[in-house]
Amino acid sequence: MGFTFRYDRDRLGRDKRYLNLTPSRKALVRERAVLHEKLSLRRSHVPLLDLIAELNRHLRGWARYYSLGYPRKAMRDINAYVLRRLAQHLKRRSQRGWKAPTDESSYHYFARMGLVTL
Repeated sequence: MGFTFRYDRDRLGRDKRYLNLTPSRKALVRERAVLHEKLSLRRSHVPLLDLIAELNRHLRGWARYYSLGYPRKAMRDINAYVLRRLAQHLKRRSQRGWKAPTDESSYHYFARMGLVTL
């Protein structure tokens, strides 16, 4: 199923406990492995916009499946992993390497190229 179920204390200090649902650690490891394969050295011939479109399809499907409960930390971790791997992928594609434009961060550059964030 890919979820971790646990009871957490109430954040307001009451004597209530609520069921917390998050993506499991194994699901995050599997997702990183899939993203690693999609951004591997063997895929350096794929144009950037096509690669981002493929990543968007995959990330939207993954986010919809794991949107139940409280997936904020997991989504933030996956976003950071995708941005780091995509920048690394672009640096590896050319002998000169890739640098984000001087007036914007790599996050804004990839957002301008159409990459979705979870």
